[in-house]
Amino acid sequence: MTWLDIVLFILGFVLLIKGADWMVEGASALAKKLNVPDLVIGLTIVSFGTSAPEMVVNIIASLNGSADLAIGNILGSNIANIFLILGIASLIRGLDVQVTTVWKEIPLSLLCILVLGVQLNDGLFDGGTTNVLSRGDGLILISFFVIFLYYTFGMAQKGEFEAEVPEEALHMSTAKAIVYTVIGLVALPIGGHFIVEGATALARVLGWSEAVIGLVIVGVGTSLPEVAASAVAAYKGKTGIAIGNAVGSNIFNIFWVLGLSALIKPIPFDLGLNIDVLVTIFASVALFGSTFLGTPRQVARAEGAIFLLVYALYVGLRVVFGEELVQFFR
Repeated sequence: MTWLDIVLFILGFVLLIKGADWMVEGASALAKKLNVPDLVIGLTIVSFGTSAPEMVVNIIASLNGSADLAIGNILGSNIANIFLILGIASLIRGLDVQVTTVWKEIPLSLLCILVLGVQLNDGLFDGGTTNVLSRGDGLILISFFVIFLYYTFGMAQKGEFEAEVPEEALHMSTAKAIVYTVIGLVALPIGGHFIVEGATALARVLGWSEAVIGLVIVGVGTSLPEVAASAVAAYKGKTGIAIGNAVGSNIFNIFWVLGLSALIKPIPFDLGLNIDVLVTIFASVALFGSTFLGTPRQVARAEGAIFLLVYALYVGLRVVFGEELVQFFR
């Protein structure tokens, strides 16, 4: 791995994250000029745009045959969304959790990973000789995603869900909006390609598996927009948005990103990654349980600190004892 590879790997994250921002801002501005309601823009363009980094990396990794990187990216992102992102946000300000989030969205995020866990373990649940996220599995995940969108639109119409349009999009000219959209659409695949190629090279140099690279580095890198959004929301006192960003991203990642990736090309599954599936399940259960500890319906600073310690422990064990853990689950 040369210095050029390292530079391109870092540049990939810049292009991926900024490309998603530019695409969302440009497309939102164009939609506004076409008189599309803010609610629709927020729930479609903005929501899909925030999942664009994970989606692009997954599609490219899957097409390149890097299945472990594709699945590791999603599992790593979902684990980081709860333990890392909400941990950081709750240290800034205790996060108040809405009743609907406690009893509907968090359980739905748990359902996501439980369904995925069953789909990935064909040998365990139906006696299959191979374990793969098939196109049929992808179609099931997409179907769940459509139901989730229907639910989200209903919540937003009742005023129980906040869907924001980027402020930049409100004052952008048509020409600038087109340029931003085009640049964003071009930057996304280029950035994704650099990341996948860099992650593969990094795995060879460090002696880590592509799954660990996806879990520890790529998964966190593609979650950076959620880190910024949740931290800013917590600082401004909009703690419901901070929780919603993390939980909503987890649902999007599994139902939409992995569903679409599997539809494009089936993704083989290494049974060793079941350790990370279990940690993802534990993360959702821990978030649900934290809303009943201490102050009801709140993730307090103390709980956020515990989340960060758990995440540090997970990363440390996964890096140091990754191969031993993988062999145990195979």
